[in-house]
Amino acid sequence: MTINPTYLAQRTRQSINLADAQARVRMSYREWLRASPEIQTMYSLNIPVSVIRTKIRQQFEKHRYVSQLKVVDVLLYQSHAEFQETLNYWKQLSHVMKYFRQEEEPAARLPANFISGFLEGRN
Repeated sequence: MTINPTYLAQRTRQSINLADAQARVRMSYREWLRASPEIQTMYSLNIPVSVIRTKIRQQFEKHRYVSQLKVVDVLLYQSHAEFQETLNYWKQLSHVMKYFRQEEEPAARLPANFISGFLEGRN
């Protein structure tokens, strides 16, 4: 397998207006959704594709009401960088699983205070 670092590379650009930014966000969202079955097989995730798509939706919904063009452009750049790193298999399994930490490890929460953590035997 040859490594092609420019696979999925895009030139960064600024959005012309809010409508252009929204169209670019929708395109990025669709790319992520289409790639979710491939992500599942590449990283051998024992998570259904529907859960992966739900997590993608949650990540996009987190920034739904951002209306400043420069901020949207930076978020789009970060989204595409994550997309490229994920599909080029530049991430390890732990990097992908950090998004699913709440679903996989409900007991991995921090103790409420020092004494309760000490009594639980956690350090």
